[in-house]
Amino acid sequence: MRRIDVIAVGFGIFLAGGGLFLGFRLFGLDGISAGIWSQAVMVGGVVAWLASYLLRVVTRNMTLNQQMDDYESAVLQRRLDELSPEQLTALQEKLDQEK
Repeated sequence: MRRIDVIAVGFGIFLAGGGLFLGFRLFGLDGISAGIWSQAVMVGGVVAWLASYLLRVVTRNMTLNQQMDDYESAVLQRRLDELSPEQLTALQEKLDQEK
């Protein structure tokens, strides 16, 4: 993510908090209550995002892990494609012996 993207996301979150505040004010809450509820909603959003991130970390379902798995598969497939038919036969026999 580029620096400008981080700034844009931060600005968007700032605007969302302000929008929530104004929405609660229009809903009829006073300034203090609207501020408390908008903060509660924003904190709840951050906690939900953090929980989803931790879930992806624990299940190893992250972009870097997927890229590493794809790379390892591609390297092994390339090595397999480079083997001669005799080497493939020898490898298959070795695998059959291990079973």
